[in-house]
Amino acid sequence: MKILRKIIKIDEELCDGCGQCVPACDEGAIQVIDGKARVVAEKYCDGLGACLGDCPQGAISIEERMAEDFDPEAVEIYLKNREEEIGCGGESGTEKTGGASDTLACGCPSTQMQTLSSCDCSSEPEAPSSNDDLLPTSSLGHWPVQIRLIPAHAPFLKNADLLILADCAAVAFAPLHQKLLADKVVMMGCPKFDDLSDYEERFVDIFSKNEINSVTIVIMEVPCCSGMPNAVKNALKRAGKTPPVKEIVINLKGEPLTD
Repeated sequence: MKILRKIIKIDEELCDGCGQCVPACDEGAIQVIDGKARVVAEKYCDGLGACLGDCPQGAISIEERMAEDFDPEAVEIYLKNREEEIGCGGESGTEKTGGASDTLACGCPSTQMQTLSSCDCSSEPEAPSSNDDLLPTSSLGHWPVQIRLIPAHAPFLKNADLLILADCAAVAFAPLHQKLLADKVVMMGCPKFDDLSDYEERFVDIFSKNEINSVTIVIMEVPCCSGMPNAVKNALKRAGKTPPVKEIVINLKGEPLTD
């Protein structure tokens, strides 16, 4: 049933399809379709405008018009169906709700939310036949990994052990996959160039909507990295959650300064 209410409006002329609004919508109402952000169904949009500040082009606004009433039960079913499809390793496809693909950010397959099969990087390779067999394997268990691209409803966040990583640390700390990443959900970002207040809001949303088992924060021994632990700890306090938190500092030689 249509009622007079507030709902978001997307200006297609201004929208460049960057998709930054997609993870900002916890209801999954926005998807990038044919290179433009679109509302997949009016009943999924609560009209609160949480996505407004995530559009660099200013293409999203709120208008009051006749629209299908917001249906939280339909949203719950919709998100559950998406999680099941993604959890089963489903490829980018067509949603039942209007043709949206299960992609994030720019709407391309490389940003599809996925749970990957994990590997045991601690095990010794069996009877290597060449030098290539001695190369370490990846412990990455999900996609995407950027803080700004991971929505709070991502299925891999449930009962997760988080590894919140300043992205320079991933380059500096050579044994990252073997020592830290195995069996953890990694969230990467740059506390110098990204908006820490935005990080904090995203963390609050994630901590509020998921049971997080533990949090490991890895930063570099440089002043600009200090904002990351603060954003995480502030978010935990605001969400009223108290999982164990471990902080690891890496120096410029790639050596951990903490155990």
